Amino acid sequence: METRPLPPQTARTAQAAGPPGSARVRAIRGAVLDIDCAGQPLPALCDVLAVALDGGGEVLAEVQAHLDRGSVRAIALQSTSGMRRGAAVRLGGGPLRVPVGEAVLGRLLDVTGTPRDGGPALPAGTPLRPLHRAAPPLAAQAPGTEIFRTGVKILDLLTPIAQGGKAAMFGGAGVGKTVLVMELIHAMAERYQGISVFAGVGERSREGHEMLLDMRGSGVLGRTVLVYGQMNEPPGARWRVPLTAVAAAEFFRDERRQDVLLLMDNVFRFVQAGAEVSGLLGRLPSRVGYQPTLASEVAALHERITATRDAAITAIEAVYVPADDFTDPAVTAIGSHVDSMIVLSRAMAAEGMYPAVDPIASSSVLLDPLLLGDDHVATANAVRQAIEHYRELQDVIALLGVEELGAQDRRVVARARRLQRFLTQPFTVTENFTGVAGRSVAVADTLAGCRAILDGECDDWQEQSLYMIGTLDEAREREQQARQGGTP
Repeated sequence: METRPLPPQTARTAQAAGPPGSARVRAIRGAVLDIDCAGQPLPALCDVLAVALDGGGEVLAEVQAHLDRGSVRAIALQSTSGMRRGAAVRLGGGPLRVPVGEAVLGRLLDVTGTPRDGGPALPAGTPLRPLHRAAPPLAAQAPGTEIFRTGVKILDLLTPIAQGGKAAMFGGAGVGKTVLVMELIHAMAERYQGISVFAGVGERSREGHEMLLDMRGSGVLGRTVLVYGQMNEPPGARWRVPLTAVAAAEFFRDERRQDVLLLMDNVFRFVQAGAEVSGLLGRLPSRVGYQPTLASEVAALHERITATRDAAITAIEAVYVPADDFTDPAVTAIGSHVDSMIVLSRAMAAEGMYPAVDPIASSSVLLDPLLLGDDHVATANAVRQAIEHYRELQDVIALLGVEELGAQDRRVVARARRLQRFLTQPFTVTENFTGVAGRSVAVADTLAGCRAILDGECDDWQEQSLYMIGTLDEAREREQQARQGGTP
């Protein structure tokens, strides 16, 4: 049986408050442990404990409740396989402290900060930071007004992201959330010279391994910290792994004064793990079976992701939408904390419109003339109006055909369909599967292309000429080839 040794940096966290060996495990129910402190001072809530295993090694657990004057209930952060009643427990001196700083760049860590990439142990003297910290005071925060350019046309046009802000991509299974996150990682690595922290929360081990290999191959791993709590991990690990990633990001923001890009996939799994923990602890559920502390847990995570006067943490999150229900309590709780809501549509994906971002349902508080200029906002609104009008006419078109529409409506439909195709884009991370090189498009080129389509300059072009391209110049070349009898 494989055991997990206590990392050296975590061992310092779990130093006994008194003589070791007096506290014992009283009961084990899966990941829930009842600990008899045997007269020692009770550890505080969120303090870390270390439970000894028979075969050597220790399992970390976090205190979640005081049962009486002499015992506590904790949730295990690691597998409890091999643990038994009566096992010795070392009481901690505070919350879990995880390694941060330059030593963790290029490394893959678990929730405790232990390297899991097969590399060497972290060097002695690596800085440690507590998992639980208060958000920066309001007086120290700075509003995010600088726009974060992604190179993805539809995002930069309709859902701009602020440096120091939070953006979330909402969508059901199979609509492209993870692919879009990976493309943003790749795009930011080329143009963005700060630090990136990626939190893999409750996702597939295969995807995590692929991301590690991709980052090594692209040369961006040296400026990235990977923190994984995969779907096979206990709920306590999946519940706390976002905080490990945030602690790493906070160090670079506060101590090194460097901008940090924080990517989390998938924040819904964080909520789901919290619901598991809540059920294991015997708390009464709230709506749809979620934990009663849903709002406060989501707020505690997001309030730490902010900009200060010296540097900023910019968060881009993927959020799974169960059964495509956007009224789900977890989805609405997460959505209330983000500046930009990027909604991925199953209908768009079915039509092959990738990225499958719904231009009508998506929104951003940053789509403001004071931040982007009148021209950008006017173009974005005109694009939305054209596509929305086209959707209103789709039932009529399905019943009677587009020929039965008036001349003005036919013109709007034609331009809206061309806009939808122009806003598609090939991604670098899918190049091996599609054979099409990825594109990164400047905002000025996106605006120029949309204005040209809205003004009717492309009315006589084939729709296919605008599909899966970068700039309008590329579409123009396709159209010329098609007219000359070549392959567009």
